[in-house]
Amino acid sequence: MKPVLIAAAVLLALGPFALTSQSLVNIAMLTVVSAFLGQCWNIAGGFGGLTSFGHTIFFGTGAYAAAIMQTRWGLNPWLALPAALVLGAVVGAAIGAASFRAGLRGSYFALVTLAFAEVFRVLSNSLDFTRGGLGINIPLGMGAANFQFADRRATYAVALVLLVLATSAAAWLKRARFGAQLVALRENEDAAAALGIDLVRTKTAALALSGGLTALGGVLYAQTYLYVDPSISFGVERSVEMLLVAMIGGAGSVWGPILGAIVLHIIADVSRAWIATPGFAPMLYGVVLLVIIGVLPRGIIGVWERWRA
Repeated sequence: MKPVLIAAAVLLALGPFALTSQSLVNIAMLTVVSAFLGQCWNIAGGFGGLTSFGHTIFFGTGAYAAAIMQTRWGLNPWLALPAALVLGAVVGAAIGAASFRAGLRGSYFALVTLAFAEVFRVLSNSLDFTRGGLGINIPLGMGAANFQFADRRATYAVALVLLVLATSAAAWLKRARFGAQLVALRENEDAAAALGIDLVRTKTAALALSGGLTALGGVLYAQTYLYVDPSISFGVERSVEMLLVAMIGGAGSVWGPILGAIVLHIIADVSRAWIATPGFAPMLYGVVLLVIIGVLPRGIIGVWERWRA
C-alpha cells in the first residue's frame, strides 16, 4: 500500500506543472507552503510534544533575513536560505534553552512561545533597522538568479523542494534514535529522564531543527511577495495555521501535515468564496481546532490507522 500512496503523492505533486492558470498554480503553491510549515511545526510539536503557539518567530526571522540582506547589504537573495536556516536554528536553540532549563512544559511552554512571538513583533515594529511598521519593500528584479519568478510554477517548484526536505526530516525522525527519544519525551518526560535521556538538550535540538526549517519558509514568502512587515511576519494567525495543518492531518506522523494542508485549504478557500468577511479566517481556524480536539484528536491519520486495525 505504501508504494501506491507514494506514487499517488508524486503524481499529485507534479500535477500543477501541467497547469496554465497562474491562479490555480498559486493555490497549489500556497497549499504546499502550508504543508511545509505544518511539517516544520510537526517536527517539534508532533514528534516531541513541544506545542508551540509562536512558531511564526522563525518564519518572521527568515523573512526579515531575506529582506535585510538584500536591501541593506546588497547580497544575493539565494544566500538568505542558508543564513535563515542558521538564524532560525539559533533562535530556536536560544528559546529552547531558556524555556526548558526553567522546566517549562505543556501549556506553559506554549504561552512562552506566544509571548516571544509578540516580543519579536513589537521589536520589528519599533526598530529603525527593520523600518518599523512601514515594513521592507524588496526591489523587483525578476529572474532565477535573483530568486524572483514571474511564473508561479517556478515558485511552486521551490516550495515543493522545501516540503520534500521537511518531510524527509520527519521520515528520518521516524527511524532515528533521536526521533525515538522525542516520542519518549512526548509520552512521559519523567520516564524518559529515568531512561537517561537529556531532556533539555533533546528538546532544544528539536526546536532548533524545527526553527531552522521554518525560517526557510519565511525566505520563500519574502521573495514571492517582495514585502515583509511585523504583522505579516510575526502574526499569530500563521502560527495557528501551522498547528492546525499538523493536527488535522495527524501530529507526529510523516504524511499528516500534507493531508492537513490539503483539507484546510479546501475548507478555507470554499469558505472564502461564500463568506468574504475580514477576520473570518481566524474564526474559522478556531472552529476547526475545536472540532479536531473534540472529534479527531489524532487527526486524519489516526482515523485511517483505526480503520486499518
